[in-house]
Amino acid sequence: MSTPSSHTLQAIPELNTVPLNQLQWLVDQCEVVTLAPGDYLFKPGDPIDKMYILLEGSFALKSKQNDQFRLIDTIKKNTITGYLPYSRAKEASGYAEANETSCIMVLHRPHFKTMIHEHEELTTALVHIMSSRIRHFTKRQQQNDKMMALGKLSAGLAHELNNPSAAVVRSAQSLKKHLSFLPENFKSVIKIRTEDETIDAVNKIVFDKAKNGMVLLPLMERSAKEDELAEWLEENGFDDGYEIVDNFVDFGFNVEDFEYVKESLRDEDLVPVINWLYQVLTTEKLVNEIEDASQRINDLVRSVKSYTHMDQAPEKKPTDIHTGINNTLTMLKHKINKGNIEVIPEFGQVPEVAVFVSEINQVWTNLIDNAIDAMESSKDKKLTLQTLRDGKFVLVNIIDSGKGISAEEIDKIFDPFFTTKPIGKGTGLGLDVVHQIVGQHNGSVKVISEPGRTEFQVCLPIQ
Repeated sequence: MSTPSSHTLQAIPELNTVPLNQLQWLVDQCEVVTLAPGDYLFKPGDPIDKMYILLEGSFALKSKQNDQFRLIDTIKKNTITGYLPYSRAKEASGYAEANETSCIMVLHRPHFKTMIHEHEELTTALVHIMSSRIRHFTKRQQQNDKMMALGKLSAGLAHELNNPSAAVVRSAQSLKKHLSFLPENFKSVIKIRTEDETIDAVNKIVFDKAKNGMVLLPLMERSAKEDELAEWLEENGFDDGYEIVDNFVDFGFNVEDFEYVKESLRDEDLVPVINWLYQVLTTEKLVNEIEDASQRINDLVRSVKSYTHMDQAPEKKPTDIHTGINNTLTMLKHKINKGNIEVIPEFGQVPEVAVFVSEINQVWTNLIDNAIDAMESSKDKKLTLQTLRDGKFVLVNIIDSGKGISAEEIDKIFDPFFTTKPIGKGTGLGLDVVHQIVGQHNGSVKVISEPGRTEFQVCLPIQ
């Protein structure tokens, strides 16, 4: 490509108001470079000390995570990028790879001082480009941050929903199989001829046990109870008492209960009736499992609905903040359990607070999620959640037993894009979002940290 002219640059929309003499100065100071397909304009770690104007061709802007490249953006013809006036960026964090033969004008950093002092319109135009770039980058990073948070919540919810949904399927299949055995047992039972009093006695004992629910016993005590009941069953006509003893132990049966049933029946009716009792209890147990698993799914769905506040208008309303915190814990339950973290709720008697519910839930999510990450390498993992009233305000303190935040980092902790997490684990926008949302509520947030204890204090006005 031939050497560009000032008129060539003025055709670029961002530079069309810059006087030609200033654009000519820019042409005179720049060098023109041509790159072949696959060449890099810059790589991670390269110093950001040059401004680039792409005259022909295009570049793929990529990042690398876990040995895989991810396309971030495309640098097209007439794009101005790289170092710009007053930019504080030090090093490139991504790759710019030529998609095709590309021609670039390059202005080195030492020329910027002259440009700023002598070419005001050109400097102003480039500052506007930098401002637009920051807005675009911030918007994209905020979207990425939201997607990361959504991904974490989705993964946790998928795991939490998987267990009860699998339990429903498993219990339903077992119930279907179990019901297929009923006709044969029913045939044996219906042959029995007995008095109403006997029927009532047997009915009473089995349905009283079912009504009282299942009994949880320590392992050693349960094993002894199984041996005791299995021995009785085998002494009274059963070939292998251990085949059916588990359900009787689950519902708190003992030898006295069996003796009571035995006394009410003829000898030849005992085995069919005991088998019938086993069938009833098995059905009860499977129905209970399905009910419990379904209730867990229902609770999770209700928590998600309450957490997102998706059925409410986006306006402030008096809200019990404990509900939002508990829903957040539900959303992050998988991550808490995986990290083997002890949650210590210290909730005080506090009034309802006027908040944007879905937004304030983002605050609890970001703070609790950060606290969980901070304790990743800790031995004694404790997450303490405190609420208390302070005059016209409600205080929420989120305390973790992680490694803490250094004195050098704590003053920058709420700055956009600042993060203490490794590359790929954080964007540096979570606490900025917290700061903005709490500010929208005319509240405040601050942090106190030392090794082994970090406390984020959120203060919200009641009205």
